[in-house]
Formats: sequence, C-alpha cells, structure tokens
Amino acid sequence: MSTTAFGDFLRFYRSRVPLTQEELAERTGLSTRAISDMERGRTLSPQFRTVQLLVGGLGLAREEAAEFAALARASRVAGVEERPDAQVVAPSCSLPPVLIELTGREDERDLLEGFAADATSSFRLQIAVVHGTPGAGKTALAVDAGHRLGARFPDGCVFLDLRGTDPEPLTPDKAAHRLLRSFGVDERQIPADPDDKLSLYRSQLRDRTVLLVLDNAANEAQVRPLLGSSPGTLVLLTSRRTLTGLDARHRLALELLPLDRSVELLRAVTGSSRLDVEPEAAQRVAELCGGLPLALLIAGNRLTSRPQWTISHLAEQLEDEERRLSVLRAGDLQVRAAFEISYHQLSPGAATLFRRLALLPTRDTSTALAAVLTDDAEEALEELADASLLGISETPGRYTRHDLLHVFAAERLELDDDPAAVEQARTRLRHWLLDTATRAALFFDHDVPAGRVGPVHDKDSASRWLDLELENWRTALRSAAERAEHERVLSLAQAMHWYSDMHGVGELWHEVFSAGAHSARELGNARDAVEQLNYLSWALYALCGRPHDALAVHEQAAAVPLDDTVTEAWTCYYGSAIRRRVGEPEEAVRLGRRAVELFRQAGYLIGENLALSLLGLVLHTAGDLTEAAEVQQRSVDQHRKADGDDELLSMLLIRLASTLAAAGMVIAAMDLLDEAESLFRRHSNTAGTARVQHNRGVVLMDAGRFGEAREQLLAALGEERLSDHRVEILARLAELADTAGDSAQARELRVRALAECDRYDTPAVRVTAAELVAALR
Repeated sequence: MSTTAFGDFLRFYRSRVPLTQEELAERTGLSTRAISDMERGRTLSPQFRTVQLLVGGLGLAREEAAEFAALARASRVAGVEERPDAQVVAPSCSLPPVLIELTGREDERDLLEGFAADATSSFRLQIAVVHGTPGAGKTALAVDAGHRLGARFPDGCVFLDLRGTDPEPLTPDKAAHRLLRSFGVDERQIPADPDDKLSLYRSQLRDRTVLLVLDNAANEAQVRPLLGSSPGTLVLLTSRRTLTGLDARHRLALELLPLDRSVELLRAVTGSSRLDVEPEAAQRVAELCGGLPLALLIAGNRLTSRPQWTISHLAEQLEDEERRLSVLRAGDLQVRAAFEISYHQLSPGAATLFRRLALLPTRDTSTALAAVLTDDAEEALEELADASLLGISETPGRYTRHDLLHVFAAERLELDDDPAAVEQARTRLRHWLLDTATRAALFFDHDVPAGRVGPVHDKDSASRWLDLELENWRTALRSAAERAEHERVLSLAQAMHWYSDMHGVGELWHEVFSAGAHSARELGNARDAVEQLNYLSWALYALCGRPHDALAVHEQAAAVPLDDTVTEAWTCYYGSAIRRRVGEPEEAVRLGRRAVELFRQAGYLIGENLALSLLGLVLHTAGDLTEAAEVQQRSVDQHRKADGDDELLSMLLIRLASTLAAAGMVIAAMDLLDEAESLFRRHSNTAGTARVQHNRGVVLMDAGRFGEAREQLLAALGEERLSDHRVEILARLAELADTAGDSAQARELRVRALAECDRYDTPAVRVTAAELVAALR
C-alpha cells in the first residue's frame, strides 16, 4: 500500500465535511502543520492518539473509523518497509557511527532496553537520564542504544549533541531548530522567534513517537524546553551532571568498569593476541586506568599505535602517578582535558574543595572531613556530586572519587593553590583527624570519660567513625610521627588501649603502639613509655603471632624502674600471657598472681578482674582446672556486681567457659558462650562473636556434635582478628573432614593450616605443625 493512502483519505474526509486544515486543527487540538504533513505523506506513522482525535474531528462513523485506523496502521508498516533507515536523521543531527563495539556494559544495555520497552507502552513521554564521571562512556552507551533500539520507535531515532561541555552550549531555541530540521521541517517554515520555534518543535514532537537522544546536556534549563508531550517517546539524556531537577522516570548512574570488564575493553581495542602474551601486565594497565572507559580506550590506542611497546612498558609509565595523566593521551583524546572541562565549570568554593580532597589518602570523604578543608563544605560537596566529580557512597553521608580524578586533583592543587595555604590545610586536617580519633577511642576507655566532638557523640558513632576513617587517621599518625608531634601521637596511642582490645588487626596496633612508645621516650616520660611497650607486647603476641618478639618487648618494659603500681601490674599481666604463649607455665602463673595482687593494691577492679581471668587461663594451661575455674568465676562475679562493661564481661565468660568445658561441664560452658555471644551481638562486635564461635566449635567437637562444630568453626575462620587461631581452626576442620570420610578436603585443610604455621612461632603451633606433617604423610 502506498504510504500516501492514509493522507489521501484524510484529505478526502476533511473535504467532505468540509473543513480547512486550520478548522480541523482547531477541532482536534492538533497543529495545522501536523495535518498538512499527514496529508502530504510526510508523517509516515500517525499515532493511535492522533488517529482517534482525527476520527472525532471528522465525525467518522464506526466502519469508516475502523477503516481509517487500519489505513494508519498500514502506513506505519509501509513506512518502515519503504524507508528502513527512518531512524537515520539529517546530517546536522545524525546518529554517530559505532566505531568500537560497546564492551563491559551488558547490564546497562539491558536497563536501557527496559526503559525503551516501558516508553513504547506508555501514554506519555518518558525521560531517562544517564549521568556519570567525565570519560565514563555516556555518549557511547547512548549511541549504542540509538542504533539498537531506534527501530522500535515508529519515527525512529533522533540524536542531538547539546554541547553542554562547550564554552557556549546550544541554547534551547538553537537545539529546537536543529531538531525541527531533523523532523524534516523546511528551513523557510521555521520561525525566527525563539518562543514560536519552540512551540513549533513541541507540536511536531507531539505527532511523533521517537527515541530522542539528547547527548551532553549542560543543565536542566537547557533541556526542559525540549521536553514536550509525545506518548510513546523516550528522551534519553546524557550529562556529566545528575540533572536532579528533571522529573525523569528512569535514572542510570554510569559507574566505572570493574577490573574484569576493564580488561575486556582493553582487549577489544588492542586485540586478544597481544593481551594473551602479557595477561598480568594487561590487568595492571586496567587497574591503573581506574575502570574509566576513556582511559582504557586511550591506553589501548597507544598500544595499538606502538606495536614495539610491551604492555609492561605502558604499565611502568602509568605507575608514576605524576605522569599518569600525561601518558593517558592519544591524539585529541586526553583524560586530563576531559576532567578540565568539568573542573573549570565549578564555582570557586567547589573547585577549592575538589583540589584539597587530594590531601586525603583515601578516595572517599564525609561532610565533616570536607568542612576541615573549606567553608561551605556541604554545598561544595553537592556541587561536585552533581557534576559527577564525586560519587555518592553506599554509606550515607559519604562521597567517593576514583583514582584518576584524585591524581588530577593533586595536579590542580599544585598548580592553583598557594603552597602556604595548602600546608595550613594539611596541618589542620592532620590535627583534626588525630584529635577526633583520640576522642572517639575514649568512648571505649573504662577509666577516662569521653566527650562529644564533631561526628562522634557516643560509642556507636565512635566505632563507625574510627572504622570508616581508619586509613585517614592512620596516615595522619604517620605524618605526625614524621613531624615529631609527639604529644599528639602519644595521646592517640594511649586512647587506643581499650578500643584495640576488640577492633583492628595486629599490623595496625603494632604501628600505633610502636609510635606511642617512641614518642613517650622522646618526651622523656618513662611511665608512658612502659605503658606503650606493654600494649605493643600485647599486639605482638595476641594479634601478630610473634610471642618471642613480644617477650623481648616485655623485658624492655619490665627493666624500667617505676613507682606506679597500676603500670607495674599491667607489665606483669602481659608478661604472664606471653610466658604462657612461649611455654613457660610456672613463670606465667607467678606473674599472673603478681598482677592480681598489684591491681588489688591499687584498688583497680577492672584490672583485678582481667588478671583473675588470665590467671585462670594460665592455671588451665598448667593443668589446675579447679583453681582456674574458681578464680575465673570470681572475676565474672566481681565484674557483674560492679555492673561492668558488656564486652569485657563477654571475654571473661569465654575464658570461664573454656575451663568449664575442659572440666566436663559442657552444658554450663555452652550457656556462658551463648550469653557472651548475645552481648557481643548487642554491640555489633564481629570479632568477639567469632571468638565465641571458635570456642563453641571446639566444645561441640569435643562433645561429638561434629556437624554443629563444623558450622561454628567455619563461621569463625573468616574473622581477621582471629588470625593467630587460624592454625587450630583449620586443623580442627581437617579432623572433622576425616570424621566425615572426606580425605581430600582434610588434606587441603591441613595444607592450608601448615602454610599458616610459618606465620606464628609458639610451642602450640610447633606441636600442631608436627601433627599436620605427620597426618599428611
């Protein structure tokens, strides 16, 4: 059927009434231009709503109305057959070609396909916004969508670059002019007046169903006038800005590519044969490109244009952070240039914060941290997030930034900021981090009251802050130590004593307490130095699995004469625990009794209860279960009577449970472990919960409840703070595998346990290692 058949019948019915085009337009609410285009066959696919309006305006009876609607449907089919390239638009607005297959965006492609399906079944125009970091591949995704999905829309796909990153983006009326030309409107029929032009554009859009790709939008004000009424149309917007002011049905934040998909994109550009020769170097290049598609494209192009280069050579160039952005350029493609466009569009306050965030070692920040670096931080952070120069973290109140933007910010900091101002900001940041960390840690201290400060106001917020900002305050500590800020270093190390008991790993506390001991010596404070050496010895034996190194540190502390009963008691306490680990039970018992006596003399009940509990552990190891249970029960009773801290009580309960289980009192031991776990869970203490699971697994295994034991031991195995117990846990799991008849798994577990043995040098581990070797033969 001819594509003009519908238009011929429209003209016939209009003339029969009779009506002019203007009169029919007034009756139906359609534009005169739309009616004229349909009659002349320029509109190939009138929409259902348009046809219904014409049926009513022309007064068609039931049979004529059905025939007229059938002609409209037939014209749509004919239009597609006769003009299969209907989605291709005029040269000024043509859909760009796909130069390289879109790679690593399968999930995003599926989402856009869903957006298109939703739009084509809708009775209103729908908007989808794709936003993301400069270089994230927004245009490539949109162009891919245009080529794949355009044919699903009766009037095809129309593409327009709004030039939002240019010094002078397209104005709405200029954009409307180009879109009208793409709709086939004659240049002479486009009004000069901007308002009339936009009105004509909206009337033309209303009579079409298209996939309208508006790429590179500057802001909401540029786009809003282009969003008319057009049932079934999807407007796909791309922008570096989030365009939160638009009422968009769909939003897609285009994230960076994960490592595996980054390598896929590099492979697509460079070729498989080259990457297969140097897979590790290729992965390193992908890592250094930070998952940014533009960077990966440039890296691939550089390799392709330099066949003499190895991938390792490019990786070495990218390793130098100061040169990385200079390396990531190929012809007119430059990562730095892409970032500069967005950077230069920032307000002065947001630009200052963007640069100064480079002072942070981590790639995420909070409002409180940003406020240390600049005024009006919250507003600046939102501006940076809207410009996609910061991402929104999954943790509420925090923002993220990828590696290449961090490198760019560091460049701009050096270029644009006064060095004196940068140093002041760096010092202010370091001091704020150390002071906040110190006060946060005091919420866990049983002796020193804590006060509210900034983002920290109670134990939960303190725990959250110390965990989230760990790398920031740890880096600040290193910097303060390098600058001989001994008072601040020592204050932080002292405050971390009780916090470290349930949080963090051995490497961290080895560093913190080593720095504390050094600062105390530099300040000439013997008591504080001994205190820090005690904490350091604890980290070495309890968390690092280095009891002999711990013993050497303990002996340094014990050799310092002090007139301080509590500090001397702690020295004996840690010495007892270390002697137990190195296989000296008699000296461990002596030091344990001395610690209890000194804490009692000082009237320090917390220390006395801990020392009693440890003495019970030492007596247990020495084989005296009766006295062990007696002193451990006393520690629990005294702690309960004093209404002591829940988490300390949990540790006392675990030790007592271990002794009771060894004495055959399994039910009583299990009850204590259940209570300890409930207390730990109340405070979201995963390390403490894992300790309970480890001990419960051992008790259940010894009681012959193998399935439950395995479940508990596997749960405990994943806790990083239990690293010094991994050998025992793996060895126990191997025994359970033997019991279940799974010799292959038992062997694998023993091999893993034996590998762990190299990290720890204790008599117990040496015995276990020998048993493992024997079992593997």
